[in-house]
Amino acid sequence: MYKVCSIFSQVLKLFSRGDFEKAVKEHKAERHARGFTSWGQFMAMLFCQLGRAHSLREICGGLACCEGQLKHLGVPVAPKRSTLAYANENRPWELYQTVFKQTLSKCQELVARQGGRKKFRFKNKLVSLDSTVIDLCATLFDWAKFRRTKGAIKLHPLLDHDGYLPSVAVVTEGRVHDVKIARTLRLDPGTILVMDRGYVDYAWFGRLTAQEVFFVTRLKETAAYKVVEKREPPAGGKGLILRDEVIRLTGQGASQKCPHNLRRVEIYDEDTERIFVFLTNHLEFAATTIAAIYKDRWQIELFFKALKQNLKIKTFVGTSANAIKVQVWTALIAILILKYLQMRAQIGWSLSNLVALLRMNLFTQKDLWAWLNKPFEEPLSLWKAPNQEALRFA
Repeated sequence: MYKVCSIFSQVLKLFSRGDFEKAVKEHKAERHARGFTSWGQFMAMLFCQLGRAHSLREICGGLACCEGQLKHLGVPVAPKRSTLAYANENRPWELYQTVFKQTLSKCQELVARQGGRKKFRFKNKLVSLDSTVIDLCATLFDWAKFRRTKGAIKLHPLLDHDGYLPSVAVVTEGRVHDVKIARTLRLDPGTILVMDRGYVDYAWFGRLTAQEVFFVTRLKETAAYKVVEKREPPAGGKGLILRDEVIRLTGQGASQKCPHNLRRVEIYDEDTERIFVFLTNHLEFAATTIAAIYKDRWQIELFFKALKQNLKIKTFVGTSANAIKVQVWTALIAILILKYLQMRAQIGWSLSNLVALLRMNLFTQKDLWAWLNKPFEEPLSLWKAPNQEALRFA
């Protein structure tokens, strides 16, 4: 006889219970708990993400329908709506940030075993920085300041291009400027940081250059500079390099904030029929490599699209700041688990198909890895009748 627990139970086994309990003690998440554990809260919120539950009623009702299988998930009974709502409002969201870091470490180990990034030949760590706005109702979420008649929060992730995993994430009110969060980042020397024009801050660029951190961004049209050196652009290639120049900033205050040589690369993109002007402090890479690095920044936009389309992050099951952050961090944990399953699978899953089929099979009793590699095959039978012909009607 071949028996397995539900697929959702096997997904939960990817998380170390020992590490989870250490995080619970570290953040004192169960200091005033009476029966409902932090693991039960985490299980319920992960079910919200993977099962696409739209409300507390759907979360608790969906788990209650599977009462007999909940013991395999590490909880005796399904939580009540008021119990889960109270936990989301009062238990520290930092617990889920720690679980996110634990899950990220597991994913990064798998990426390293599989060889890491192979798109570029250079060995530098490549990361992208951007933010996305999640709109909220200003009346219900009066703490989430954004505009006069509109509330919002912002998610600021740092996307590691080795596996395209979010290595750092910060959740703030919508009115917090992107550069304010960018200045708090600490990057290793040699890292290449890619960002759009919203992050142009010459004082910050000066600090990055002093720390031997490279950046690639778009140059503002109003930027004042003088050309120090003109380089011969390469011929051919998909993108036509128009100019490759070493420059110094000369604008008011800019020369003092960033007194280093920078590089201006102007390229004509044949696909969009547009001219792009890039600014970087990396003076050695080929101009075509600089353009290719910035083009790969589009992966963070695809990450935002996948996160918002496939997980529960645009509508929320709580209204307090703590409940919102619990749900956002749970969504980030869920996207890491989905990426992990994608990398472990032997077939090429798209993220949307994986989420959709996983949602339909959460409480199906199949082996997770067998289902992941052959999702449309019948599972091994739990029992087999000794004489199939005898079961047929005459």
